Amino acid sequence: MVGMVRALDRKLLRDLWRLKGQALAIGAVMAVGLAMFVAYFSTFTSLQRTQERYYERHRFADVFASVKRAPLSLATRLAAIPGVAQVDVRVVADVTLDLPGQPAPATGRLVSVPVPRAPMLNDLFLRRGRWMDVGRPDEVLASEAFALANGLGPGSTIPALINGRRRHLQVVGIALSPEYVYTVRPGEVIIDDRRFGVLWMGRQALGAAFDMEGGFNDVVLALSPGASEPAVIGHVDVVLRPYGGFGAIPRRLQMSNWSLTNELAQLRGFGMLVPLIFLVVAAFLLNVVLSRIVSVQREQIAALKALGYSRLELGWHYAKWSLVVGVGASVAGVAGGAWMGRGIIAMYNDFFRFPELLYRMPAGVALAGLAISLVASVGGAMGAVHRAVRLPPAEAMRPEPPAMFTRSLVERVGLAHVLGPAARMVVRNLERQPVRSATSVLGVACSAALLVLGLFFLDAITEMLRVQFDLVQRQDVTVTFVEPRGDAAVHELRRLPGVLDVEATRTVQVRLHVAQRSRQLLITGLVDTPRLQRVVDIGGRVMALPPAGLVLSRSLAEALGVEAGGSVTVEVLEGRRRTVRVPVTAIVDEYLGLSAYMRLEALRTLLREGRLVSGAHLLIDAREEAALYRRLEAMPAVAGVSSTHAMVENFVRQMDETMGVMIGFNVLFASIIAFGVVYNAARLSLSERGRDLASLRVLGYTRVEISTMLLGELAVVVVLAIPVGLVIGYGLAALVIGLFETEMYRFPVAVAPRTYAAAAVVTMGAALVSGLVVRRQLDHLDLVGVLKTRE
Repeated sequence: MVGMVRALDRKLLRDLWRLKGQALAIGAVMAVGLAMFVAYFSTFTSLQRTQERYYERHRFADVFASVKRAPLSLATRLAAIPGVAQVDVRVVADVTLDLPGQPAPATGRLVSVPVPRAPMLNDLFLRRGRWMDVGRPDEVLASEAFALANGLGPGSTIPALINGRRRHLQVVGIALSPEYVYTVRPGEVIIDDRRFGVLWMGRQALGAAFDMEGGFNDVVLALSPGASEPAVIGHVDVVLRPYGGFGAIPRRLQMSNWSLTNELAQLRGFGMLVPLIFLVVAAFLLNVVLSRIVSVQREQIAALKALGYSRLELGWHYAKWSLVVGVGASVAGVAGGAWMGRGIIAMYNDFFRFPELLYRMPAGVALAGLAISLVASVGGAMGAVHRAVRLPPAEAMRPEPPAMFTRSLVERVGLAHVLGPAARMVVRNLERQPVRSATSVLGVACSAALLVLGLFFLDAITEMLRVQFDLVQRQDVTVTFVEPRGDAAVHELRRLPGVLDVEATRTVQVRLHVAQRSRQLLITGLVDTPRLQRVVDIGGRVMALPPAGLVLSRSLAEALGVEAGGSVTVEVLEGRRRTVRVPVTAIVDEYLGLSAYMRLEALRTLLREGRLVSGAHLLIDAREEAALYRRLEAMPAVAGVSSTHAMVENFVRQMDETMGVMIGFNVLFASIIAFGVVYNAARLSLSERGRDLASLRVLGYTRVEISTMLLGELAVVVVLAIPVGLVIGYGLAALVIGLFETEMYRFPVAVAPRTYAAAAVVTMGAALVSGLVVRRQLDHLDLVGVLKTRE
């Protein structure tokens, strides 16, 4: 028996060597799927562990709240709330920064910290430089992303307009905070490190600058283990409400943490679905290859059974073929996944700022990848193994009966005269073996589909930009006031240089409640017929705001669990602080963020206020842009200025740097699969039809003619497969889009003609390369050896 086992192992090695091209192609497909699984899940675990460690070591707060102005003595009442372990009160203010080389003014968020340094919540990690000194009120620490984007470092000076006074802030250090891992300007969802940054200033200096020496306007709290978060938030709101509290939020809704959590959810979902697709294709290829090997080796199987080999031994022999491929793919996949993971982590380092974000390959991820690879290998081999073990020896000793001759469909409909002899053979062979032809078509179609999946994100981003910034946000500049102002402020903006059109807007901070669900955000009030900031759905249809009631984005409506015709409780967090029930009159599909809209007059009625505005959208003459920004920067009433052009530029850059890496990997791997699928189809067709082609060569057909027959069949398969693959690719794109849908972004299922064309061209290119490889093997066909096959 030992000799028998060794003989089977030698046969296995010979088979693997003889079919090394196909084994390598299948192994490459499997390794690609495994590499993606390992890369995405190891990146996910690296990010998650880094986040948890950073939050713990630097005491990331559990509850965040802002207030108009409250006395320092209120900190004692907040600390006495059941479940509160620590309270830090501070001053936070957004100011205008005049950075050299930037036409538009930047915004800096000043956050107070103790000087000299003392333990605090959201403690800072000092990357470079030193802490501020006592008695030097203009010294600040700058956030790392902002400093890198603007070339700042210890010793740099930042001109700032603080509470109407121009001051020159001295950067003495570069720092990071768990509160600002992902830094974004308030009211936006896109990072702009050049135009928005965080600056930490001494508590006494910042308090004096805003007349808050004995007060605060921001508070962060840490909770005791087992404390009820909703109960603490409720108590905090009660304590702060008389002083103009804007509503407390839990850690999960804090902007930076919320953004990072959404990214982790995307990474985990993408890391499950896309590798699964690749591994299913690899298992399918294994099944096809092994099934055809069993078919070709019928007589060998019969002889082995006659020599005493059991079904179990033969089944294990063919299962080992797939397991060898799977183990080899596992080694390559884990190594490739580790390399990919390091690249993805390097990309995330540019967007999520941690003191240290290192890539680590957890043993569990590698072992899970190995298990998945082996399961795919065994699953792909099951059908072929079953065929091998149940084949009776007497039947297997006889060659498979030839296919019954029938005229092809083309011949039956009277079009035989348009086809030459080689073309008729191609059509007949495809039609006589419909299952084999269908599996070949499906395999090639899968490769085209994966190419569509790898490329369509560029189309989705392009379509989202078109709708969001050509149809929705048509303004050039958005101006935000420090406090709501009367209509006179709008007229003042209209008189500024280069302003062609002005559209007033009113935003109010609210908390929306539906049963146990709530979200804290801004309601945006728009004029009756907006021209610059419009409500547009993902289909490009402009929505007219109803005279009364709320219009919610679909993401917000789903988060709250409300539909059109329902109602929400609106808790206003400023002004008269009313709590009213407001009907939801419409839901609009949007691509960016959580949004709530009302007509401007309806919002003023809800607030019971006069004709106040929070800001305005401007259409400007680009030639006067610099002069306009200088005037806006000098206006004390202006809290911030944002440029739509800069927003688009940053969004494209962010998507290119994040999606670009993943799209590049997907396209590379889909191209590998395309080659592997097409090569296997051509190579298996050659192994099955070798005797027929050799017979034709003996009968006088040239190499070109028999190549035309074999490669013509491959060409027909590719031509039939490409349309099928493009349809499947669209379906996969729609499926994957669902994984990328978060409260921050919703991508459209948009596949441009150029993507379909690129997928078709790459698939045909893979077919061409595969055809050339097989064509070389045809040139070296052993005519005598092939013709020795017994009838």
